Amino acid sequence: QVQLVESGGGLVQPGGSLRLSCAASGSISSINAMRWYRQAPGKQRELVAASTSGGSTNYADSVKGRFTISRDNAKNTVYLQMNSLKPEDTAVYYCNADIRSFISILYIGYWGQGTQVTVSS
Repeated sequence: QVQLVESGGGLVQPGGSLRLSCAASGSISSINAMRWYRQAPGKQRELVAASTSGGSTNYADSVKGRFTISRDNAKNTVYLQMNSLKPEDTAVYYCNADIRSFISILYIGYWGQGTQVTVSS
């Protein structure tokens, strides 16, 4: 069994910062890409940031320069540092990772349960 567990969401004022964490656990052989998505009420889920196992990263235009994705491969954990937060960043943030377990030769996409981020004064 593989699980992704997010933490770090909460309420923050505009201009503030939050750091999200997502830890993968279980029978993990290897992890390829790790990503953060978000979904605001009434909107489609969108890709916020992604990190490959080789260290490449990419970001949605709306968060470039404000958000930073990083990962600790030894801990099977990905982070999202969010600075200069805006009300429009309010959403449920989801972690997603391509993981190969010990019982599979394929990489499968797993999702976390989501963590709420609210930016409001």
